[in-house]
Amino acid sequence: MGKFKFTDTGIEGMFIVEPTVFEDNRGYFMETYNENDFKDAGYDLTFVQDNQSKSSKGVLRGLHLQVKYPQGKLVRVIKGKVFDVGVDLRADSETYGKWFGAILSDENKKQLFIPPKFAHGFLVLSDEAEFVYKCTEFYHGEDESGIMWNDEDIGIDWPLDDIDEVILSDKDKEWLTLKESQIKY
Repeated sequence: MGKFKFTDTGIEGMFIVEPTVFEDNRGYFMETYNENDFKDAGYDLTFVQDNQSKSSKGVLRGLHLQVKYPQGKLVRVIKGKVFDVGVDLRADSETYGKWFGAILSDENKKQLFIPPKFAHGFLVLSDEAEFVYKCTEFYHGEDESGIMWNDEDIGIDWPLDDIDEVILSDKDKEWLTLKESQIKY
């Protein structure tokens, strides 16, 4: 049995990764990434930077992207639960402007790969969440951009039922819609 289960999301290049978890009375062990296993599955990725964030319930980070230096991201949650989303911004893609979202948590241990040339965001559903991700490109602050998180044309179905208030950074409050920004790779 392989160490990972890879599941297609319906958007080319975007996939869910489920690691094999070895549990016993001491706790658990799992590999979260193995270059050889990913290559064997057809995903030849090079990661150059790892990031981690901590956020409280209702925090929504996104939808973020880099224009000249697009980042692919392998994302997972090590504490808590989030709803994680990627939006396809590849101009030649049949799924341009389409989104896929998944619940990621410390319990389900799922990961989501967001390809380069996608916008990315997540909403914290638990009281607190710690989020980690591997990036295929370095962060370039001057290249950062984004799309409005609640763009009606994209129509992300954020699970807001148990969220009293969506908490955004000042920067995330200012992003334009996809149509207004005309972001296409």
